[in-house]
Amino acid sequence: MCGIAGIVSTAPLEPHRVRAATEALFHRGPERSGYFSNDVSTVNLGHRKLSIIDLTPAADQPFLYADRYTIVYNGELYNYIELRNILEQKGFRFSSASDTEVVVASYAAYGAACLKDFDGAFAFAIWDNKEEVLFAARDRFGEKPFFYAQHEIELIFASEVKGLWAAGVPKEVNDRMMYNFLTIDYTSNPYNPEETFFKTVQKLPAASWLLYAPRKQELTIEKYWLPYIDTDRQITAGGAIEIFEALFTDSIQKRLRSDVPVGTSLSGGLDSAAIVAFCNKLGGSNYTHKGFTAGFAGFVKDETAAAGRVAKSLQVTHTVIQTGVEEIVPLMEKVMQHQEEPITSASALAQFKVYEAARQNGVTVLLDGQGADEVLGGYHKYYSWYWSELYRHRKLAASHEIEAARTLGITLPFGTKNKVAALFPQLAFALQQSRKKKAAAQSFFLDPDFAFSKKDQCYYSLPAQASLNAALYFNTFNYGLEELLRIADRNSMAHGLEIRLPFLNHKLVEALFTFPPHFKIHGGWSKWLLRKTVEPLLPAATVWQKGKTGFEPPQQLWMQDKQVAAAIQSGKQILADKGILSKRALETKIQPHEAYAAHNQDWKYWAASFLYR
Repeated sequence: MCGIAGIVSTAPLEPHRVRAATEALFHRGPERSGYFSNDVSTVNLGHRKLSIIDLTPAADQPFLYADRYTIVYNGELYNYIELRNILEQKGFRFSSASDTEVVVASYAAYGAACLKDFDGAFAFAIWDNKEEVLFAARDRFGEKPFFYAQHEIELIFASEVKGLWAAGVPKEVNDRMMYNFLTIDYTSNPYNPEETFFKTVQKLPAASWLLYAPRKQELTIEKYWLPYIDTDRQITAGGAIEIFEALFTDSIQKRLRSDVPVGTSLSGGLDSAAIVAFCNKLGGSNYTHKGFTAGFAGFVKDETAAAGRVAKSLQVTHTVIQTGVEEIVPLMEKVMQHQEEPITSASALAQFKVYEAARQNGVTVLLDGQGADEVLGGYHKYYSWYWSELYRHRKLAASHEIEAARTLGITLPFGTKNKVAALFPQLAFALQQSRKKKAAAQSFFLDPDFAFSKKDQCYYSLPAQASLNAALYFNTFNYGLEELLRIADRNSMAHGLEIRLPFLNHKLVEALFTFPPHFKIHGGWSKWLLRKTVEPLLPAATVWQKGKTGFEPPQQLWMQDKQVAAAIQSGKQILADKGILSKRALETKIQPHEAYAAHNQDWKYWAASFLYR
């Protein structure tokens, strides 16, 4: 993983701008920097390096290939060995052992079509000196960031927004995104995935490529991948387990490829335990058998004991990272400097410390479980979608799914309103969107003028269909997963740590969207397919643990601390001074809430205030 930046213009550029942008990303690549300028100084590229594959200078960037293509690249191509072998058979030659060279050689061979074969987490830009165009692309799920700004005669890009600011792009907060964050918790726009919290900054959407021709001032963006929900009703449970195990094994095996030490997160939950179990089975010369857990001593949702049981069972060296309330204010300030955009809860702070500890313990690559809940049905909210689907097909009563869920402690309501919504989903969706829009405009603590000016700009959206797979699809590709990936990327790269996510192998995800919903929620159990797959590898208490804790810190307790409360109040004052919050908000006592509470306003006010600092 690295930091990349660049400016492409029709006029000669001053090199200090791209150097400033690149150095603003020092934390993403703390080892060394590199720069490129074309003969007429209209193209400047910068790179900060964190070596993962091929630690020699031969892999340094910007990387020139075939005396024509210059690449700056952030990420990893996990199947680079297989792709390199194919290219060598076609006559391509390589001067390094890096995946960087495989990326640029693939582009030289196939153009934009090369992306269909990539299994990785990446964002890169390639300057084609012959055609005089910039080609950039981002991985399928948006694990790695790519921000850009088009200004008059130039295009500026960087891995983080702070790189654009350092290059001279003005910082101006996007009021529409601010409104949606404060009213409906949205940190992105599902209708326009290019929008950010800053008016002058856009992001390249996930699974998209960009082509910029500076002479014509033409910018083209196209999607290169989006799977379909194509349910295979003939597949058996045994067949689904076999396919899932094979694809998950392949995903982890490729993500263990590294020339530096590899460890794992270990939350105590099913997802991270499954990753550790497969890592143990597959091994690898650089797998350290080190696991890292966020601990919250005395907190009812602390998972240290559960993580410890997994660590003992799989003989993993277990490190527990505690966070004290006295750390919260300075930690929040540090985290928000890296995040740049708001966070909805304190869980990002605990994650930041886990990643920091992993790096301090000699680990440079960490496998983590993000994406499992979205593609396998891990959140409790998905039960209602599944029950609605069963009810619409007159199968709910016979399935006994609601009763089974009740025995596992899942007590979500499913009454007359839910049944009507299941039968008339489009009408229910329209009514829900109307209610959300009205509630947002009448938000009690917003400044009335600010709320009125944005009342028609609510981004609230829902899945296209009332089904479990549609809900999973929506959270994976439209809204939900992106925020988690952004937080993980910034928190890990703050420490020069690479995060790899085995559940987000695209072939695995494509397969999951062909499996019937009862392989995801079955007999009241969420993520049933994953549980059955790892059943032979993990303790039964881990595989069949009831409920879902999630990665949840004691936010409510932290918010009761005087220093934290004072910092939140200061943040509210900043928003009031900007005409966003009303006087009533300042006069209302801070309400401590759990991290995933439905109304977590005061924490959000604090997080949003950092946009103006």
